[in-house]
Amino acid sequence: MDDRKKVLIVDDEAQIIRVLRHILNAHGYAVRAAEDGEAGLEVFREWEPDLVLTDLQMPNVDGLQLCRRIRKGSSVPIIVLSVRNDENTIVQALDSGADDYITKPFGTNELLARLRAAFRRAPERSCDVIESGEFRADTSAHVAELNGQKLKLTPKEFDLLVCLLRNPDRVLTHAFLLRHVWGDYYTEQPEALRVLVGSLRKKIEVDPSDPRYLLTEPWIGYRFHPDLK
Repeated sequence: MDDRKKVLIVDDEAQIIRVLRHILNAHGYAVRAAEDGEAGLEVFREWEPDLVLTDLQMPNVDGLQLCRRIRKGSSVPIIVLSVRNDENTIVQALDSGADDYITKPFGTNELLARLRAAFRRAPERSCDVIESGEFRADTSAHVAELNGQKLKLTPKEFDLLVCLLRNPDRVLTHAFLLRHVWGDYYTEQPEALRVLVGSLRKKIEVDPSDPRYLLTEPWIGYRFHPDLK
């Protein structure tokens, strides 16, 4: 399982994304990116990053709106990166929920120091226990149970099950599941997902050929229904 800190970059400048991705990957961070606030919110909900780096001026949902919407349900650190350095804009960003503000252009060392400081200030995440129907998963202990019995899962099977438990009774596309379990570069490999689903079914279904929990949505993906009796 990938234990790297996860950083979401939201910026409509492709060059900035490339530079930030290179810097952060080189210093041990896992990175995903979105080109506007609306797409950033989608990635945020799906990926649950540990920190968000966002620009202010973007189409659709801008950086201030993004900060406010994230703050409605999360205390994740948010750092604004912007060419604007006037006091009013900085105050607006901080009042909207940003934890820090960096003016472009910025130095690599300053950026990394601001990230380290943000992580130091961030509250420790509590033990993440997910319960749904007959299933229970503790993501901190990396343990999953069905009807009180511990499941012997591989790391990828566990990641898939956690994703399913967090999205009960939703149709999850192949691309969504591939991105969650393997990352952005595997969204065009549905065969890997089919094999993983088959192996997970063998461990949670009474009859894997006639599944009760992990249901196939033809041509689209899968639906997880954990509350069947």
